[in-house]
Amino acid sequence: MESGVGAVGSDENQSSGGFFSEWSNGVSRKYQYLLDKSTPHVLRRWIGFGFVAVIYMIRVYFLQGFYIISYGLGIYILNLLIAFLSPQVDPEIQDITGDDGPTLPTRGSDEFRPFVRRLPEFKFWYSITKAFCIAFVMTFFSAFDVPVFWPILLFYWLVLFFLTMKRQILHMIKYRYVPFSLGKQRYTGKKVVNDDTSS
Repeated sequence: MESGVGAVGSDENQSSGGFFSEWSNGVSRKYQYLLDKSTPHVLRRWIGFGFVAVIYMIRVYFLQGFYIISYGLGIYILNLLIAFLSPQVDPEIQDITGDDGPTLPTRGSDEFRPFVRRLPEFKFWYSITKAFCIAFVMTFFSAFDVPVFWPILLFYWLVLFFLTMKRQILHMIKYRYVPFSLGKQRYTGKKVVNDDTSS
């Protein structure tokens, strides 16, 4: 008798666990589908991010707090930005290891290769949007509102940003790469002026 009761209880647990598993898988698939559909819409995605960022800034401004969260968010954004501006294979590491893998073109006669980022644009957008959403949710919990003198945090972040970007720009100059590619280079020939149309 007792084994029958236990079996019924375990069936209920399995069915509720199965339902939750199916539901979470369905939600996960739908979320991934929406992300996949948004991939080609670069401008719309960044406008959506701008909206989320403005909502977060307005909330922090009116609450006059949560500066530690904003500082952590700024550090995280700086990390993402550096990865976004860096090549997938660092030429400095290639020089040290002597690896003869693919290199960035250094002369005009070298073959054109588009810049391949360490952090692709979509992942950069997704990570930064997710970070702003998490920071926004954190502003609803007073435990994260640590009293600090925010001008010091802002000054320290600006110094950190300046030094990091200076190092990144010097790296770009040293290894002669530009992190922004406007697509494949196009070559156009000289246009021939027709005598009939000029008169």
